[in-house]
Amino acid sequence: MTSYRSVADMFEKRVASTPNNLAYQFPEGESGWRGITWREAGERVRAIACGLRSLGLEDEQRVAIQSTTRVEWILADFGILCGAGATTTVYPSNTSEECAFILSDSETVMVFAENDEQVQKLVEAKPNIPTVKQVITFEGKASDDGWVMTLDDLIEKGKAWDAENEGQYTKIVESVESTDLATLIYTSGTTGRPKGVELTHDCWVFEGEAIRETGILRADDHQYLWLPLSHSFGKVLEVAQLAVGFPTTVDGRIPKLVDNLGVIKPTFMAAAPRIFEKVYNKVVTGAAEAGGMKYKIFSWSVQVGREVSALKQQGQEPGGMLAMKFSIADKLVFSKLRDRFGGRIRFFISGSAPLSREMAEFFHAANILICEGYGLTESSAASFVNLPGEFRFGTVGKPVPGVKVKIADDGEILLGGRGIMRGYRNLPDVTSETLNEEGWLMTGDIGELDGDGFLKITDRKKDLIKTSGGKYIAPQKIEGTLKALCPYLSQVIVHGDRRNFCSALVTLDDEAIPKWAAEHGVAGSTAADFCKDAKVIAMVQEAVDELNKQLASYETIKKFEILERDLTIEDGELTASLKVKRKVVEKKHMDKLDAFYGDAMKKI
Repeated sequence: MTSYRSVADMFEKRVASTPNNLAYQFPEGESGWRGITWREAGERVRAIACGLRSLGLEDEQRVAIQSTTRVEWILADFGILCGAGATTTVYPSNTSEECAFILSDSETVMVFAENDEQVQKLVEAKPNIPTVKQVITFEGKASDDGWVMTLDDLIEKGKAWDAENEGQYTKIVESVESTDLATLIYTSGTTGRPKGVELTHDCWVFEGEAIRETGILRADDHQYLWLPLSHSFGKVLEVAQLAVGFPTTVDGRIPKLVDNLGVIKPTFMAAAPRIFEKVYNKVVTGAAEAGGMKYKIFSWSVQVGREVSALKQQGQEPGGMLAMKFSIADKLVFSKLRDRFGGRIRFFISGSAPLSREMAEFFHAANILICEGYGLTESSAASFVNLPGEFRFGTVGKPVPGVKVKIADDGEILLGGRGIMRGYRNLPDVTSETLNEEGWLMTGDIGELDGDGFLKITDRKKDLIKTSGGKYIAPQKIEGTLKALCPYLSQVIVHGDRRNFCSALVTLDDEAIPKWAAEHGVAGSTAADFCKDAKVIAMVQEAVDELNKQLASYETIKKFEILERDLTIEDGELTASLKVKRKVVEKKHMDKLDAFYGDAMKKI
């Protein structure tokens, strides 16, 4: 039985129950921080909601947010929902043309735009977005023609409307139904045009209550939220906070992420695997560069930590000599790593892409638990999660309460429950292909449930490689293992569909490789300088050889090439959640891939 009619109801009840508690903390100036209570957040959300109604917002009309992660994003989102509207999410990295498609397809009537740069995209797209009648900018300038107004002006307008329409705000909040549209998230996808996923208020209410029921989060936790809020992974953490009541520090500046951890001292943070890989690369390469006794101590400590991790995974604690060794390793190495994260981390949450078991076990060896979870935008993000007291590396955990799961005959994971989308906007045929007649969401992921109910994802159904010899290969596991074996790599794309062997495209980590190159007498400063160097190629080849020892013969990487630069969101090679757009990358570099196979390897 749900406790809330809607997200708007959930927000208002959170404000009423803990008005004086810290709600959000956010950057102020170059190095300062400012916090607001739930009461203060409630006042701002109410003013935004009333401001939107004063501008003519009607029930379930779409209002977009086009901004990086910041506290104004959250307040605008809740303002839209408490005003009975629905939020359309737009990535700040979207081009003007992409923005125009989303805003036109969603029939968005107003847009919150972060700054003048984002406003300019809308100005360029204006002829193609006739439904947009107002733009509100967080920190940009108002326009002379009135089409663009500031957030401060909207808030003042809202306060005036609220005063003139006594009792209306409460009536509007109470009018929002559980079945009403709450969020329209356009999936960035790994191929093709984005699809608008329609998620109702009940989808998010369900998620908030389900996460609370798992017990993974507590009211005395402190979240560090940097994830893109245009993505469902970030969005679900908004409602989890409403359901549980913990404070959140909001700062979407990724370059400041690691430094912020030491200052904010959160108890948990969610991230994509690429963030953990970057930290891993820094730690391992830093130890290798230190060399001598320091590196020996580091390597010994990691080995001891892995032994302890293996015991803990079986529900046991180390004793005797191993416990003493771990105490020394913790003091010399692991405590310093935890201090970099602020010293209070209870666990990290990983999602949006597969986390390699090697990566999870490395951090666990340092007494830092990464709880991997799983879900899709179409399932409102959080469908499975490992818990601090009940986890199994190599899996994405058990279903959160209320999620239904079954495995189809071909291994595809099917999901059901209140968190499932109501459909794709304006795409009834695609909706019927994704939601079967019984209402199950066909995830496109291949997986299996073990005897205890833990779900193991083996690969994306569409990403499975079938060699010309008829062998099926799951590339993501191979890619994750290679990145763990070689901390100087950033991305790995395994290729081999309809080919007679597997090959790979790899990119170098821009932060890790220059130091290695300098120590090994390799000239240059960028990946383009290093990618053709014989010593760099030999270093990667060594990791590939080690990888191949762990694989079946048909899975082994026979050839690879190092690309001249890393993959980026801006060049359309990564999604906003840092997943590789495999087909896009393969198409861009098909000449290199074809060259691996020569004339004898014609594609069927």
